[in-house]
Amino acid sequence: MECVLGIDMGSASAKGVLLARKKVLAQVEFSSGGDFRLTAEKIREDLLCRSRIPAKDIAYTIATGFGAKSVAYADSMVTDISCHAKGILHLCPTVRTAVDAGDLYSKAFRMDEKGNLQNFLLSGKCAGGSARILKVVAKVLHTNVEDLGDLALKSKNRIEFNTGCAVFAESEAISRIAEGTAKEDLLAGLLRALAAQLNALAVRLGIEKDYALVGGGAKNKGLVRALEEVSGFPILVPPGPHMTAALGAALLAAEAGRA
Repeated sequence: MECVLGIDMGSASAKGVLLARKKVLAQVEFSSGGDFRLTAEKIREDLLCRSRIPAKDIAYTIATGFGAKSVAYADSMVTDISCHAKGILHLCPTVRTAVDAGDLYSKAFRMDEKGNLQNFLLSGKCAGGSARILKVVAKVLHTNVEDLGDLALKSKNRIEFNTGCAVFAESEAISRIAEGTAKEDLLAGLLRALAAQLNALAVRLGIEKDYALVGGGAKNKGLVRALEEVSGFPILVPPGPHMTAALGAALLAAEAGRA
């Protein structure tokens, strides 16, 4: 059985998707760690083990993401935005505008009905405009980052977060907690501020429905709701929103390798 592989080597986490006839055989996510090349090898080994296929059956591999150059066995590299667009359209065919709330930076992009990238904007490498700020504040609050969204949804008195900078956000969070601000109210304010930054990218680009949120930040229910409130649009979140670039890379590999 001929298969294809998509690898998304992100700055914080690395994802891999193995496809055959455009159906997912296996997918995996690891921490990127300090050695991207080694992590890429582990991803391939794990996918082969899960799917029980030999390496020779992989017809084509596309790498994307921050550490794509470290994937020694990749046949080619494609930008992560193009891969996201392809993966999103496969899962949610009506989406035309998307925001990726990634760990290093965020980006907004538009695609056509075939998943071809039309235009994009980047937030810049500032943690305050990316999902990394959630990790910073989770550490301050001694809370798992996975629990932040549900906690924020319990807020009854959302505060106004005054900074979009991760360094100052950490200081502000510490000060707010010392003043007695409830964790959920602080988080609701933080997510609202982050959502406003994400939506500003999409507005500059020009929003065309349907509108989706992907990346690690899309797993945060509080951020999804905040983005809906800020934008005035219903926000679509595809299944496995953090895997869309890896999926898109695999789909592009299928086209290249005709698998």
